[in-house]
Amino acid sequence: MKHSLRKQLTVIFGVLMAAMFLANYLINSFFLESFYYTKKQQVLIEAYRILNENVDSVGNLDEENKTELNELCNENGLSYLVTDMSYNEILGSESNFYASIMKGRLNGYGLGFDTEDVTVLETNESYTIQKKYDNEIGLNYLEMWGVLDQGYYFIMRINIESIRDSVRISNEFIMYICIVGIVITAVLVWFVTKRVTRPLGELTELSKRMADLDFNVKYTSGGTDEIGLLGRHFNEMSEKLEQAYAQLMTANKELQRDIERKEQIDNMRIEFLSNVSHELKTPIALIQGYAEGLMECVNDDAESREFYCEVIMDEASKMNVLVQKLLTLNQLEFGNDEVEIERFDLALLLQNKIQAVTILAQQKNAAITYYGEKSIFAWGDEFKVEEVITNYLSNALNHVSGEGKIEVTVTVSGQDRPGGSHARVTVFNTGEPIPEADIGQIWDKFYKVDKARTRAYGGSGVGLSIVKAIMESFHQKYGVENRENGVAFWFELQCDGHALPASDPDLESPLLETDDADPDDICDGEWRQE
Repeated sequence: MKHSLRKQLTVIFGVLMAAMFLANYLINSFFLESFYYTKKQQVLIEAYRILNENVDSVGNLDEENKTELNELCNENGLSYLVTDMSYNEILGSESNFYASIMKGRLNGYGLGFDTEDVTVLETNESYTIQKKYDNEIGLNYLEMWGVLDQGYYFIMRINIESIRDSVRISNEFIMYICIVGIVITAVLVWFVTKRVTRPLGELTELSKRMADLDFNVKYTSGGTDEIGLLGRHFNEMSEKLEQAYAQLMTANKELQRDIERKEQIDNMRIEFLSNVSHELKTPIALIQGYAEGLMECVNDDAESREFYCEVIMDEASKMNVLVQKLLTLNQLEFGNDEVEIERFDLALLLQNKIQAVTILAQQKNAAITYYGEKSIFAWGDEFKVEEVITNYLSNALNHVSGEGKIEVTVTVSGQDRPGGSHARVTVFNTGEPIPEADIGQIWDKFYKVDKARTRAYGGSGVGLSIVKAIMESFHQKYGVENRENGVAFWFELQCDGHALPASDPDLESPLLETDDADPDDICDGEWRQE
């Protein structure tokens, strides 16, 4: 990270330390000497106080005060000299050589001489404090001279030449301390801040991954300070965000499904209106045309009028059938039609439906053959299963061609499948196969592979849609497949897994064939009725 908190803290603390050391260096350079002078001035004033208050009229100083004054002199490098009015020495701390020099200085100051290289710092009626460069010795002194209350002259001086060396050495020492201190401070801050920035870095990475919707990450560094508390709050926030995101995704999917459902319903409504309009347009036009012909007496003979009436009734019947199928399909698709699951004889139902359409098959020069058991008990809504069989048989009759064969087969299999055994009913008719591009769409409402042919036999394109809706309400499988010489439609129902063999002598031409039967496909044999 280019501007990490760790680097920033290290730089900040380093700059602060450098500023502190620099301030110390500057203060030492500009104010230490003045402070030194001030402190030495206080020493001179304290020595003056001891002399002024304790020297008696004959110039003596008791031992206690003399000891105190000597200690003050030794501690601060102070020299003093007290003389009478004739400048004869009474008290002093220096040897004769320095005492004579100090005496000469005092005499010169009293007479107003020797004022060169003098800087007066403080003056009053009793004393004067000044800085003086002594040319004879070559040193700078801080001096105090004046008159005691007893009338004696005095002079005191402190060597201040060492203060400049002290300041220089001190500044040099501070500079070294500054450099070492900055380095040590930077190193310490670099390692100390690692303890603070590491959990912050973890929180940063955690927040980044949370921004990428990864809510499995957790803060693990712990701690009881503010950062640790923040980490725990991050974990709580992550859990709540995960729950909220899951709820949001669920709601979003539901909303998406609702939108798709609405779009689907809108499309179905538009398609439904378009298809119904198309399907009803032709019969309405025929009815209107033939009705107008009857009204205008286009043909006066009874045979023509009867033909006109038959056409009108036929077209009205087709319209009625279409409307009934649409109502049935609407109830199935929207779940308004209740499904009553019951146990019934599927084989018997198939045989009855085959017998019912035998005459229609004969009219088309087709033969219907049933292959299966005499009795197979299945589970489903018998009325709706009959509707499925009727649509399959009707579809087969309308499309049979070639050899003119229609075969209805029932096989029981899948004892190991979930839900138990299943009976598959297959209605096969010889004829043209369904184009592969159309197989997936034949279950849609009003879809017709050959519209001209469908119109010829009065088909509406709704029958297979009803089959689809019924089978989906059963939650059972259904489908279609092209074969070498025709098309086979099929559906499945759950059954008991056993059947009764054919033995009813009342059935026409019964024949039990087992030689070519697959034992996995049928129960105990094959019942064939032609």
